[in-house]
Amino acid sequence: MATANRGAFSNRLGFILAAAGSAVGLGNIWRFPFEVGLGGGAAFVVMYLLFCFLLCFPVMVTEVAIGRKTQKNAIGAFNGLGFKNWNFVGKIGILAGILILSYYNVIAGWTIGYFIEMVSGNFGISKVFGSYTSDILKVGIYAVIFMSFTSYFVSKGISGGIEKLAKVLMPSLIFMILCVVIYSFTLPNAMEGVKFYLIPDISEMNASVVSGALRQAFFSLSLGMGALITYGSYLSRNDNIVSSSAFITLADVGIAFIAGFMIFPLVAYNNGGDMSMVQSDQAGPGLIFVTLPGIFETLGPGLGAFVGGFFFLLLSFAALTSTVSLLEVPVSYAVDELGMKRQRSVILVAALIFVVGIPSLLGNGASDFFTNWFKMPGGSTDFTTLAILTTDVLLLIGGFCIVLFASYIWRKENLHQELASGYEGYLGSFAHKFLNFTICYLSPILLGLLFVVVFLNNYFGISLI
Repeated sequence: MATANRGAFSNRLGFILAAAGSAVGLGNIWRFPFEVGLGGGAAFVVMYLLFCFLLCFPVMVTEVAIGRKTQKNAIGAFNGLGFKNWNFVGKIGILAGILILSYYNVIAGWTIGYFIEMVSGNFGISKVFGSYTSDILKVGIYAVIFMSFTSYFVSKGISGGIEKLAKVLMPSLIFMILCVVIYSFTLPNAMEGVKFYLIPDISEMNASVVSGALRQAFFSLSLGMGALITYGSYLSRNDNIVSSSAFITLADVGIAFIAGFMIFPLVAYNNGGDMSMVQSDQAGPGLIFVTLPGIFETLGPGLGAFVGGFFFLLLSFAALTSTVSLLEVPVSYAVDELGMKRQRSVILVAALIFVVGIPSLLGNGASDFFTNWFKMPGGSTDFTTLAILTTDVLLLIGGFCIVLFASYIWRKENLHQELASGYEGYLGSFAHKFLNFTICYLSPILLGLLFVVVFLNNYFGISLI
């Protein structure tokens, strides 16, 4: 068990819900649908599912095993195993998590604002989305509120804060999603949205689809950013890592998949069954913040306010389950390695991340410099710049290095011994053989090749597929 001053999950269910909450967030409900839209629908979904189970699940198992073995944070875990020169992997993860939370918190703040606008019946907010995001006072206050909520729950510790939050929000989130899905299916032309989502068009398969699917899989499962090493460090040695990771992967994939049934029937209803617009002006981040409010408006002032408010409350819940895990990663490092009190470390780290996120806060119209000029190759805005840097570079490098480390530096025999703890009969089982093959051979090779493909496509416009 983790040492008393670090805290621990009270039981296996708490770990699964918290880790699933880390995976299930805006990435599933906000980002997944617009990535599917940009990726041509079902072709993207097929690639996403393949990546989740063939590449991401083995990486998840490896991260959790490293965390539980050492009972340390993302950097301290590599030191604890006696490979201090490999702790750069943990540093990459913490850096990625900080950068992701810096812009993620801004978007999460938008969801609070939209919840307020929807319940007040202001559906016209979708028509002035640019003005809304450039109102630095309003969106700044919302971002502060969201970071404050995140900090409060992280400050309460693992079992007293993060676990309790997950046990309430995860069931609530699933219930809310199913409610909206059922309603969406009652609308005219809903089945056209379902067809777009489920029937793949092979001609849509290209480097952008592969890139988007891989990026989405790693982002939504919280891989390569130290979150699962950190959560694993609070896990009991009597718990089954393999089955727990399988439940987490299934929960994440399942909720993302169901979210598509929530969004695309609504879009088909709004477009009279024409789904071609999803891949043009209605695609991208605006799919949720621009398209959906207009759909809610067509339902009438009363019903529209209820459904719209309900949806953006759902989105806020989803965001919170992820932001607490993103903040926990650097906080656990400050507690373990720097000897800081948890409450103090939460305040300092949250303040630092908020400051890092100021360009993202200003980069949506509030500042001409951050909106039009503060860019890197591959990014059209500050958001896309950070998204590409973190998910296409840092997370993929982190995932590649983790499986390489576990297989050939720490050694696969030690990894499998750790996985056998809490899993009677693991050694020699199908799970053992599958994970040995994927972690030691398939994952390093495919992650390395896909990183090259994605990097060349995004930064140099060279398509190898």
